[in-house]
Amino acid sequence: MNFFRGVMGGQAAGPQPSGAETIQKLCDRVASSTLLEDRRDAVRALKSLSKKYRMEVGTQAMDHLITILQTDRSDSEIVGYALDTLYNIICNDEEEEQDENAQKQADDLGAQFTDKFIEDPEHITLLLTLLEEFDFHVRWPGVKLLTSLLKNQGVQVQGIILVSPMGVSRLMDLLADSREVIRNDGLLLLQQLTKGNAAIQKIVAFENAFERLLDIITEEGSSDGGIVVEDCLLLLLNLLKNNSSNQNFFKEGSYIQRMKPWFEVGDDNSGWSAQKVTNLHLMLQLVRVMVSPVNSPGATASCQKSMYQCGLLQQLCTILMATGVPADILTETINTVSEVIRGSQVNQDYFASVNAPSNPPRPAIVVLLMSMVNERQPFVLRCAVLYCFQCFLYKNQKGQGEIVATLLPSTIDANSISAGQLLCGGLFSADSLSNWCAAVALAHALQDNLTQKEQLLRVQLATSLGKPPVSLLQQCTNILSQGSKVQTRVGLLMLLCTWISNCPIAVTHFLHNQENVPFLTAQISENLGEDERLVQGLCALLLGICIYYNDNSLENYTKEKLKQLIEKRIGKENFVEKLGFITKHELYSRAAQKPQPVFPSPEQMLFDHEFTKLVKELEGVITKAVHKSSEEEKKEEEVKKTLEQHDNIVTQYKELIREQDAQIQELKEQVASMTSQHEQMQTTITQQLSQIQQHKDQYNILKLKLGKENQSQPNNQGDSSQMNGLQTEELSQLREEVEELRKQHTLLQSQLSDKDALISSLVSNMWFVSWSVLFQGQIRGHKFCFCELDDLRSQVQSQSAEIAQLKSERQDLLRKVEDGMLKISPGYHHQISFPSFPSSLLRLLPMVQEEAKSLSDSRADMEQQLASATSTVAILQTEKTKLQTEVQESKKEQDDLLMLLADQDQKIHSLKQRLKDLGETVEDEDDLDARDQTDDEDEDDDED
Repeated sequence: MNFFRGVMGGQAAGPQPSGAETIQKLCDRVASSTLLEDRRDAVRALKSLSKKYRMEVGTQAMDHLITILQTDRSDSEIVGYALDTLYNIICNDEEEEQDENAQKQADDLGAQFTDKFIEDPEHITLLLTLLEEFDFHVRWPGVKLLTSLLKNQGVQVQGIILVSPMGVSRLMDLLADSREVIRNDGLLLLQQLTKGNAAIQKIVAFENAFERLLDIITEEGSSDGGIVVEDCLLLLLNLLKNNSSNQNFFKEGSYIQRMKPWFEVGDDNSGWSAQKVTNLHLMLQLVRVMVSPVNSPGATASCQKSMYQCGLLQQLCTILMATGVPADILTETINTVSEVIRGSQVNQDYFASVNAPSNPPRPAIVVLLMSMVNERQPFVLRCAVLYCFQCFLYKNQKGQGEIVATLLPSTIDANSISAGQLLCGGLFSADSLSNWCAAVALAHALQDNLTQKEQLLRVQLATSLGKPPVSLLQQCTNILSQGSKVQTRVGLLMLLCTWISNCPIAVTHFLHNQENVPFLTAQISENLGEDERLVQGLCALLLGICIYYNDNSLENYTKEKLKQLIEKRIGKENFVEKLGFITKHELYSRAAQKPQPVFPSPEQMLFDHEFTKLVKELEGVITKAVHKSSEEEKKEEEVKKTLEQHDNIVTQYKELIREQDAQIQELKEQVASMTSQHEQMQTTITQQLSQIQQHKDQYNILKLKLGKENQSQPNNQGDSSQMNGLQTEELSQLREEVEELRKQHTLLQSQLSDKDALISSLVSNMWFVSWSVLFQGQIRGHKFCFCELDDLRSQVQSQSAEIAQLKSERQDLLRKVEDGMLKISPGYHHQISFPSFPSSLLRLLPMVQEEAKSLSDSRADMEQQLASATSTVAILQTEKTKLQTEVQESKKEQDDLLMLLADQDQKIHSLKQRLKDLGETVEDEDDLDARDQTDDEDEDDDED
């Protein structure tokens, strides 16, 4: 007990042991004690001494503490003491009262103990295992210890955790801990874990980190939350910055939409706490990470689209136009809106439509430009507005045209302030920073837009009362020649270089002023100070552009004369040296790194990012153009013309190949269409053949019906011998009836003649159709059998024979009737007196009357049969007419089919010929037939 009193500061007799001795005794006790209580008390004592005697405890006790973690894991109290002790000796507490040397020594000591702890990777694995314990006294110090290890040796510890099974997943469980202190320290741990390690960032993201972090931010009050929201946002920035995979996962998970409520700051902006400003600043940075210009163009465009669709851009513009917003938040909001609209036509159009809540309403662009050219505004805010204007015009020819249009005479409105008026005002103001910003902004309105460069030549400015207006181009050169500040001249030179580059008309306008070239040569040839060398380089670039893009329309300033002037007044080597000074400037390299203009002070604001691209593009070609002689230029022009001709020939061949490809594709489509038409025609032919078969079947049925009727016709022949007793009146009636029968016979005979003629015509037509169809079938390689038509013709002929037989039978009947009348009354023309007849004849009179009645009945039956035959013939005539019509239609369809097949053969032949002309191998039908025949013979041989 006295021992612990001495350790803890109690009074004891004799000399007090030193700290190192006490720590040595405690370490021996930890190593040798068999009782858990003794070891626990010793570790507790080491913990209390670890802050004061950090060096001694770390040197002597670290191994013993690690052993305690391995052997005494069942006791959470001793494990907690050991973890706290390790944390105290490894953590580098930043105390304000420490001087720099003491802090440096502490940092070195923490790194030294960290290296010792991670010599064995199993120690990190052991620590990850301990973090699974739910006990607060174990988990919390474990989290703090691992965080300190990551701070001191982040790369090494990250590598160990990355290869440890389920290492990252165990740490992600800390975010689900119900104890806020562990969850919050877990956020700090994950911040250190995800720094600069893309692999761990991906694992953490796919462990549902986005969902958990956004939920925590919402629970803590979003932008109104405390330090926990800040930690969550910092972790989100670690996961998303420069990690395209996580950015895509964040976008695809619809997490961008969940960012919109963060920026609903409301109308009451008076209470902006420092934490709220910090949170909102990080939220804006998070939006910028998703649409940063360094990201791939496709990913940036997709995020920009999502931000517009979910209303995030609209919410940012609301903050932009709100009142009472702190300056740093307003500046960061402007930068964020800039990158959300950069290169996105839809977002740029929306931003152009935003109006400030003023009376009268003014476009947001005009309000921002008013801040840019106002020298009383903060420098960072003016830089942000310039960046916003540049992003609005980036790849936005529509917006460029709208800005330039505000400067043209036909669109100037004297009652309102326009963007063009503000730019001109800033261009010629007394503030050099406003001059530079306005010049760069106007240059972006002309970037890669030849139309607007030519339109800007029309702008006229009224310099003073009573003097004629001068062009904007002339006014820029006038200010340039007046020897203003370096920043102003650099801005004007960048504007002029951007304006006349790749615009021969603007070059001609510039050279038309007789004072411009002498001024440039004088500036370049002089030996000025260091500050003026940049201006000399830009003057050399401007003069080089006048040479390279010169169309030789001015006789005094052709390409050759300008080069001669450079050689005489400046010297080619001196000119190239001055031109090369631009890219060697320190601020040039800084501006070329990223599009956003970020400068530590207004005096260093000299170069624009897009202008650095122009310099890089033109420096080489201008150097070559200056060194080339006229003969070399001619040769180069000849070579260029030759190359252009070659390119034209190649282009023509390419176009020809494209046309041929299109023709081949069209021919393929036509072949496919013809193939489908051919299949449809084959189907039509099959249908027509089936219809013909149906007609034949119907004809056979009619033939059978006619045969049955002919067989059922009775053979009625009267007995003329029984007509001797007919009375004269009855005989006269019979004569009249016979006359009527003769007339009917004559009519029937004429009808039969007409029908015979029709049948003969039908038979001949059928023969022609069968010959045509057979001819067509042979043309297409098909063989049709038309034996059925021959049968039809023979059947029609047999029917005609039967009708002729009926006619002959009827004539025989009539002849018999006439013979019977003659036998009854040979004195046919004489009157017969019935009283003079013998009695025998009178007795036969009833018999004659009966026979006459029987003959009358037979005649009625005969008339009925003749009527039936007549109706049958009429039916046959109708059927023949239908058949003739169908045959005519079939003939017409076959003729059309023949024409279509002939056209198809012609087109196929033309296609084969074109394919042969294109070098394709095409086999003819003869070759195919020969091949088929050869294959058949081979098959026969195989069968044999």
